[in-house]
Formats: sequence, structure tokens, C-alpha cells
Amino acid sequence: YIRQDPVPRGTQMSVKQRSRTRRRVPLSRQRVLRTAIKLADEGGIESLSMRNVAQELGVYPMALYNHFANKDDLLDAMVDVMYEEIDVTNGGSDWKGAMRQQANSIREVLARHRWALGVIQSRVHPGPGNMRYHDMVIRALRQAGFSVAMAVHAFTLLDSFIFGFALQEQTLPFESTDQVDKLAIEILSQFPADDYPYLAESVAEHVGKAGYDFASEFDFGLDLILAGLDSLRASPDRADPIGTA
Repeated sequence: YIRQDPVPRGTQMSVKQRSRTRRRVPLSRQRVLRTAIKLADEGGIESLSMRNVAQELGVYPMALYNHFANKDDLLDAMVDVMYEEIDVTNGGSDWKGAMRQQANSIREVLARHRWALGVIQSRVHPGPGNMRYHDMVIRALRQAGFSVAMAVHAFTLLDSFIFGFALQEQTLPFESTDQVDKLAIEILSQFPADDYPYLAESVAEHVGKAGYDFASEFDFGLDLILAGLDSLRASPDRADPIGTA
């Protein structure tokens, strides 16, 4: 399965040496997986193909099919690695701390693997890392006193907020979220301030101030959600809003 490309005469020795070096590191599922993630991290999901992975590994593309059935199988495994990298704990009585920890960990993982946001929702064959993450988060909520229904509501709300905020961060028209103040002032300067008085006020008194960091809105939103969930957790009669008037 080692690719032997045609080479000019006189270079056969170096090619044989490289071939022997490659053979010392057997092709494995983990090697293929790590290489695929590296390619996606560096060039985006568009750069990922079985052919490109094989080329990076120095093997024929057919060799990859000994470890992955197809590209979808490879993508499933890549997403599972992402989930395995998320830091999740039970939290015990400090369920809010556990939720904050996993939320911040997800943001870090998604920033490291920017391709994941465009892939994760399309996967229908979750792996053990994926299942463990979901089970651990729901376990932390259940042990904190949430009913089954409220644990599901809480998980869905948190998941939507975390992934939605990460998507917004990745698609903002600047490289760093602390540049939003300059962009806001620049955009607003193109219009008469009197036409949009409340927007102008928010930019002048908050968003447009030096040091404003859009990323700080994540902590504000997360704290607000956790406070709201805590109020429902403490009121069993309001634990499941389904079917209420």
C-alpha cells in the first residue's frame, strides 16, 4: 500500500529509505484520523478528501479503506474526537460550575477545530465520545435536582446557546472579537446619528468604548441562562412547561 512514485534515475536509494521509514510506522485508524483532523484544521473541511489524506500519509487511497468504510465514516470519527476533547465533569452540587466548564471547553474545542461547526449537526452515527459527553451533561443536571424533562430542556438550551455563539464568533467580519468597537463606530459613522438614536447610544456608551470584547457577551448570556434554569430547578411545579397554558 506504500505509494512508489516514478523518480529520476539515481534517486532510488533515497526513495527506498523513505519507503522503509514509512513502513516502520504502520498505517492505523488513529494515524489516518489524526492526519484527517490536521488537514481539516489547517485547510478547512473543503480540503479534506480520502485522496488528500492518503497523499499526506504517503499511501494509496485504497489503503485508507482498511480503516474507514468511506469519507462519512471518517467524518463521524473526527467529530467524535472533538467530543472527546471537551472537558466535562459531574460537578456535584456545583452544577453551574460544571455547565460553565463544559461550555467554555466547547468554545475552545470549536476554535481549535473550526471545521467542526459545519459538520457536527449532519452526523447521524455518534461515537462513544459523543455519547459520553451527552450522558455526562445530563447526569450533572439530573444529580443537581433537575427532572428528566427539565434536564432535556436545559441541555437543549445550553447546547443551542453555546454552538450558536461559537458560530457567530466564527462568522464575524473581523479576526478578533475585541475589534468590534472599531467596526461598530465605522459602520455607524456612515449614517446620521439622529436616524438611529438608540443604536448610536449603545455604541457610544458601551460597544464603541475601547476594550470592549464581544466574547464577554458569552459569559453574560451563560450566567443569565444558568440563573433562569436554577429558578426552574427550585420550583418543581414549573419544572416541565410542556402542556401548560
